[in-house]
Amino acid sequence: MDPLILSQWQFAITTVYHFFFVPLTLGLGWYVAILETIYVRTGDETYKRMAKFWGKLFLINFAMGVVTGIVQEFQFGMNWSEYSRFVGDIFGAPLAIEALMAFFLESTFLGIWIFGWDRISKKLHAATIWLVAIGSNLSALWILIANGWMQHPVGFVLDNGRAEMVDFGALILNPRAWFFFWHTISSGFATAAFFVLGISAYHLARKQNVEIFKISFRLAAIIGIIAVVMVGLSGHAQGIQLREVQPMAAAASEALWETSDPAPFSVVAIFDSTGKHEVWSLQVPKALSLLYYLKLEGEVQGLNDLQAEYTAMYGPGDYVPLVALTYWMFRIMVGVGLLMIALAAYALYLPLRKWPEKWMRPLKLLVWAIALPYIANSSGWILTETARQPWIVHGLLETENAVSPNLSAGMVLFSLIGFALIYAILMVADVYLLVKFAKAGISATDNDSAAPSFDRIQD
Repeated sequence: MDPLILSQWQFAITTVYHFFFVPLTLGLGWYVAILETIYVRTGDETYKRMAKFWGKLFLINFAMGVVTGIVQEFQFGMNWSEYSRFVGDIFGAPLAIEALMAFFLESTFLGIWIFGWDRISKKLHAATIWLVAIGSNLSALWILIANGWMQHPVGFVLDNGRAEMVDFGALILNPRAWFFFWHTISSGFATAAFFVLGISAYHLARKQNVEIFKISFRLAAIIGIIAVVMVGLSGHAQGIQLREVQPMAAAASEALWETSDPAPFSVVAIFDSTGKHEVWSLQVPKALSLLYYLKLEGEVQGLNDLQAEYTAMYGPGDYVPLVALTYWMFRIMVGVGLLMIALAAYALYLPLRKWPEKWMRPLKLLVWAIALPYIANSSGWILTETARQPWIVHGLLETENAVSPNLSAGMVLFSLIGFALIYAILMVADVYLLVKFAKAGISATDNDSAAPSFDRIQD
């Protein structure tokens, strides 16, 4: 019944719920834009039907994302007023730009796209969905610029216990933010690709609109393999930078207790009930140094030395995060990512080999693979936000000092239960609607025409 712990749980639950919808919005908008552009170029009504079908699913997901995102902003004032007071001068600019430019851009042109079919020219209508996709990704950029500052504060001074921005250029060019953006957008494309692959595989396995869903499947397979590889590359680059700007978080994600040169890589570990002490681990010698330095040597700081260093720098306290959580979130994220690479390669293989019958049988498995990017996204987000604890703004403001004063446990518990129930209902509604319309497929009455060959896309 600690207001701090309850507030952390409340924000964690609402954030994880919200982030279920964000990656699909970021990626699926581009997918719909590509399909409608092909329709405009070729005049083939099949692509119009496909754009409408995937666009319908995009709209359901977008609406849920907006609803779940609004609540988080209110929590800054209700539960985290000390945090808001501390970062207000920094966050004001990027969040205002996100709302006034990016969100209004995507919302306005999404309305035109919904109601503009056959009312405005084809090219102008296609342009609106491109602007929606651009707007949603710009929105993510500005939010990640704000979050990147929390992870690696730059371009500021401290004045009367508040952080004040003195260099807007440093804020928007913060490398941490751009690594986040690269990783998040790649994850969005991967999420959308597996979403399209899974639904297309469902209809292909049931031989429904086969030629049409083969096109969706092929396009998603191409986007998917590129996106998943980009997720891996951006994640590795982000991990290398993490060792430089947040060495404690990097050491916690690897459960590296002692500073080592060369450093071993822990494949699997068992922790005690506190989650902060290792009982047993299986390690590969020198492998962690290889990952960080691309050679079999190189020092990596351990948790024990970093704890002593942070104590000398910031004063007495426990600066080691919950190691078991960060350790396993990292491995779940990486493990699921490797599985996604294998499945994306399999999906790409099918159309290249003219859809061999024996390879078509496991298509139903790709329906369940829709869940994989959601697992990877959630574990990655949890890793990012918990590995920097006890800091809410790294090196500047601890989480325990960011909560609103005089906040009663009863108030937070009541809102926590309320938000959890409402979000659960929204999640059920979202999944129900997505499943319902995904299973319905592409209507045969919608401007029916023969499905074109994939060569038309390449042309």
